[in-house]
Amino acid sequence: MTLAPEVRGTSPEKLLAPVLSAFWDEDRSWSLDVYRRHDGYQGLHKALAMSPDEVIAYVKESGLRGRGGAGFPTGMKWQFIPQGDGKPHYLVVNADESEPGTCKDIPLLFANPHSLIEGIVIACYAIRSSHAFIYLRGEVVPVLRRLHEAVREAYAAGYLGTNILGSGLDLELTVHAGAGAYICGEETALLDSLEGRRGQPRLRPPFPAVAGLYACPTVVNNVESIASVPAILNNGKEWFRSMGSEKSPGFTLYSLSGHVAQPGQYEAPLGVTLRQLLDMSGGMRPGHRLKFWTPGGSSTPMFTDEHLDVPLDYEGVGAAGSMLGTKALQCFDETTCVVRAVTRWTEFYAHESCGKCTPCREGTYWLVQLLRDIEAGKGAMSDLDKLNDIADNINGKSFCALGDGAASPIFSSLKYFREEYEEHITGRGCPFDPARSTAWADQDKHAEVNA
Repeated sequence: MTLAPEVRGTSPEKLLAPVLSAFWDEDRSWSLDVYRRHDGYQGLHKALAMSPDEVIAYVKESGLRGRGGAGFPTGMKWQFIPQGDGKPHYLVVNADESEPGTCKDIPLLFANPHSLIEGIVIACYAIRSSHAFIYLRGEVVPVLRRLHEAVREAYAAGYLGTNILGSGLDLELTVHAGAGAYICGEETALLDSLEGRRGQPRLRPPFPAVAGLYACPTVVNNVESIASVPAILNNGKEWFRSMGSEKSPGFTLYSLSGHVAQPGQYEAPLGVTLRQLLDMSGGMRPGHRLKFWTPGGSSTPMFTDEHLDVPLDYEGVGAAGSMLGTKALQCFDETTCVVRAVTRWTEFYAHESCGKCTPCREGTYWLVQLLRDIEAGKGAMSDLDKLNDIADNINGKSFCALGDGAASPIFSSLKYFREEYEEHITGRGCPFDPARSTAWADQDKHAEVNA
């Protein structure tokens, strides 16, 4: 792992690399005035001085990879858009953040929406698009209002609309609130929803770059991916590549949650470890130890305390048997029942399955039935192999990645905690007290002692 010169050092705090979150703590950080004070829209000025193809090449050479889960190179995705085809081109920003544990895009939009808007203008200039969409999760009404206000400010300042900054670029930006379906985080289901249809994944090919929104060439990017572009244009691709690792350069937001002393967003170069992040955040809650954690949300295979020193970049996490995903680091201590946690995650996936394909629709239902029986002490030893078998029939065989995400915690929990599953079966019930794993459990215990 190669860290930027300014973040090397012995102090844990020096491992952080705040860029997107650099001024979140300032008064009215979401406003255009504050954003301009921090070099806001300077990256756009530099981009407009280049040709669209030069912007695409620059982002590609920076090594920026998608921050929404898959880690696909952003510049390469832009390059796939065919030019001179006579069709409208669209940019769609996926802000439908809704996976358990994932909480980076919503805080970013709430505190610094103009970084996304500037990134959108740059991206649309590069792919020659005159209309962009932000598909936002509908439940986050405060963020929706703040985003609408930021878009209004951008129009008034000439960063959106006709002839942006005298460049001849025309761009309309539409903010669309979704109806709260997790499946709409899948890019083709999102496009169907945006068109007014039921959100279900499309058969591919054709891919969105050829036939996306309204059957026209479309780029679908994550919020953080697009919001990272202005800093790259303003500070340079060499600056960006000085952080992170060779194949996973740059900075990113790590969402630390669960049984930790100080949960929150920690922006650091790719390649830091959970041990380093826990060290700078005060570790696990006092008197407890790490039992298991997810590197990229509930849809990624879980890790244990043996994986504290795995580099949190795409290659490091992949080599260790999981996926970096959305960098949602959910940490659970020894008071947590693995079976209970996996059951709750699986209930979520069963509820959010769109029902289009049989493996996911039927498979997640039966996983929930088996897990509930095991948790309640009604399971049999044969159910463990059955769990594994059903998960295997879902994994890689469903229409989209939702099925794979539902299978991941099943496989990994059986791999690392099979004995805990067996204890539920032989002991005819859960050996854990759910109250002990709550955030306020230790406070209640101290209150009883002091009473």
